Amino acid sequence: MLNVKASIVAQKLLNLYRQEHVIFGGWAAVNQVFIAEATPEVIDALRELPTGRSLARHIENLRTGKTPLDSIERELLPYGGAMSESIATTPIDASGWRELESVIAEFTPDQEGLARLEESPVIKKFGPEWIVGIRSALAGNTQLQQKWDVVAQTYRAYTLWNSATEILNTPISDRVRAQLQVDMPEYETYLPMFGASGTELLGKLRTFVSSVKPNPNQSTASESISAESASADVL
Repeated sequence: MLNVKASIVAQKLLNLYRQEHVIFGGWAAVNQVFIAEATPEVIDALRELPTGRSLARHIENLRTGKTPLDSIERELLPYGGAMSESIATTPIDASGWRELESVIAEFTPDQEGLARLEESPVIKKFGPEWIVGIRSALAGNTQLQQKWDVVAQTYRAYTLWNSATEILNTPISDRVRAQLQVDMPEYETYLPMFGASGTELLGKLRTFVSSVKPNPNQSTASESISAESASADVL
């Protein structure tokens, strides 16, 4: 029988693996976590999870030096590299490049900045996976990639803010509660970026996660917190 703690860590690592495209620092950041936290017990737990075997192989490659610490072998990409395949077909002409550079340069790390960026025609070309697509398109351009990491970080922060608020306002199942426990490290990373409001929301989320049973009246927990409470600048 698998160790419960190892299973929780394995699920967390698998979530990072699947969400690398929206995590600040990309593979260079998540690979450090993989190496630090993937004990033999966690590796065993990974092999029991869907796509976990691929992540286990990737971690082995990192530890042997086969794969650089800021990379991953193409055959081990999440979703079988399907995202990368579709992204590669998105063409950008010279005019599109100028527009892309302009919207990235003008980006502000707040809700208004995200809204303006998402309305840009060049961003819309990449469809719903625009965060991943543009990061791929910027490959080789370190300066723009660093600026794009700020966009990805801001996007993830607001996504988790909205998710946390929804969880507190809606009775959830034990399964969703368990998943929330796995995802807490990300909430603990991003919610404090919203200042006092984010810290308050994180505290409510921790209390909610630690409660014994789902509370059908939990919606009152976030009455004092709304999207408008978020800081205008998360960075």
